[in-house]
Amino acid sequence: MSIDAILERALNGERLQMEDAIALYESDEVEKMGAAANEVMKKWHPEPITTFVIGRNVNYTNFCDTYCRFCAFYRKPGHKEGYVLSDDVIYKKIEETLDVNGTEILMQGGTNPDLPLSYYTDLLANIKKRYPDIWMHSFSPAEVWKIAEVSGLSVEEVLRSLHEAGLDSMPGGGAEILTEETRLRVSRLKITWEQWIEAMKASKRVGMFGSATMVIGFGESFEERALHLQRIRDAQDETNCFTAFISWLFQPENTGMYKTKKLTPRDYLKNVAISRLFLDNIENFQSSWVTMGPEVGKLSLEYGCNDFGSTMMEENVVSAAGTTHKVNTNEILRLIREAGKIPAQRNTKYETLRVFDDKETAAKDFVMQN
Repeated sequence: MSIDAILERALNGERLQMEDAIALYESDEVEKMGAAANEVMKKWHPEPITTFVIGRNVNYTNFCDTYCRFCAFYRKPGHKEGYVLSDDVIYKKIEETLDVNGTEILMQGGTNPDLPLSYYTDLLANIKKRYPDIWMHSFSPAEVWKIAEVSGLSVEEVLRSLHEAGLDSMPGGGAEILTEETRLRVSRLKITWEQWIEAMKASKRVGMFGSATMVIGFGESFEERALHLQRIRDAQDETNCFTAFISWLFQPENTGMYKTKKLTPRDYLKNVAISRLFLDNIENFQSSWVTMGPEVGKLSLEYGCNDFGSTMMEENVVSAAGTTHKVNTNEILRLIREAGKIPAQRNTKYETLRVFDDKETAAKDFVMQN
């Protein structure tokens, strides 16, 4: 079956349907999809600029009672290898981020049943008091639902309290595939797809925004992938809660699903392109170089991505599965330029802070000590 008619409709601004997405997933004409997705991206972003944010992941706890089969990061409550970072350690990580002109902290951890709402609100308030300029893009829907369970409050009440204490926006981690068929197979105790969507909608109701994510490679069907995209698009139609979309591949190493066949960079690029063509109401698409590597990340800029994501000064969740890549700010500048684009630093709201001239480098940079 030819996909030309589907791509032509997308390029003409017509909304694709689930059966269109399934047909694209079934096709191997990945380069053709990428070219169409790149044209759609240019309608949103006509200037040849690729943005990035200088940010850091702070994994404040690895205690978790969700026990996802695909996760190599968590430790069950009470485990000797579990931890909760001290406030002083978190402050030091924020100071190091600010020192290299960073603007974003993405705090994420396990669903820790021993941390009350006051832990989060006190920490956020203290961070904002010390570092009023840092943007707290933190706590995934699963974490928020756990806080609600522990506190006896609704998700919206929890999000309102977090926002008032200093939370600025919410990352969309934990979406994986938004179908119960896959979720029950790989993360039986995790929040449902409806709960994930509800948390993102509630974040908008209390004055924040979030990002949408997708992870493929769990053995899900093409129909499930299409349904995931449909549910993201429907939520965006209703609330406009997503500023960006990010997808990546499941990394099976060191996990309970280590025998799962690992998908390829070509599968990733296909998913990026199909997502850009289908999600006609989300402006920004991030490259996932953390899991795919810098070179594939660079290539994704030709498949619908307009953003290189975060410098990710620190990352511990994906790296626990044995697959992670670290690049510093100056390497990001080089990669974006090699893709024929102009690099620009942004904030979490996708507002441009600085456009880098040809060969201009960052005055300060951060190199992780492995």
